[in-house]
Amino acid sequence: MTRKEKDVLLKPINKESVVQQVIDRLTEAMLSGALKPGDKIPTEVEMSETFGVGRNSIREAIKILVYLGVLEIKRADGTFVRSGFTESMIDPMIYGIILGDDDSYVELKELREVMEQDIMRSAVVKSTEKDIEFLKSKYNELEEVLITDDVDIDKVFKLDNEFHDAISDMVHNSLIKKINSVVRTLTYSLRLQTVTSMIKNGHKEELLKAHKNIYEILENKDYEKIEEILHNSYFYDKI
Repeated sequence: MTRKEKDVLLKPINKESVVQQVIDRLTEAMLSGALKPGDKIPTEVEMSETFGVGRNSIREAIKILVYLGVLEIKRADGTFVRSGFTESMIDPMIYGIILGDDDSYVELKELREVMEQDIMRSAVVKSTEKDIEFLKSKYNELEEVLITDDVDIDKVFKLDNEFHDAISDMVHNSLIKKINSVVRTLTYSLRLQTVTSMIKNGHKEELLKAHKNIYEILENKDYEKIEEILHNSYFYDKI
């Protein structure tokens, strides 16, 4: 860290919302590049003296950033900016949506649609032959359950999830996979309701056809048909 970067990070802050301001200061330093992944942050004593705040406030801010997965404490070495993405970084978003207002849920459904569409587009381009073979096996398992007279809804829903997880894996991007998993977890009840409704109302053939269409598009890498299948599939018609 250069002297100039250190001066920006360690300039005094006022007394209002001290812990949040310490968090903001550290975040700004990371965004500006003053603190880079793997860098050791200043000590509690140094930040306390230059910020003009108590060490308890510094310690609390660090605890929060450690919980968020942004910082990591190495015993005897100090506190460092974490390198790379960690799953704990997603957790606050989950709680924010769960505890949010009605608009948050509407926006979540919109996010789900955008995620599904973009994952499909990327999967068409990035999927391998092995990916397609695995997706076919998931489709075949789903077909075996859906063609029975007494359909096990819970099993169908489980296989539906596995089918879409397989598509997410085709993108070969761990961050996209994690965020998509969060979105699907948060829409669990909605998706279960959709599958249950389709089966109980005699639309299991439509449900199976939707999955077959998706599989065939990915198998044939038919990019042009993505929009059509997504807007006519069971995903959004029942929402």
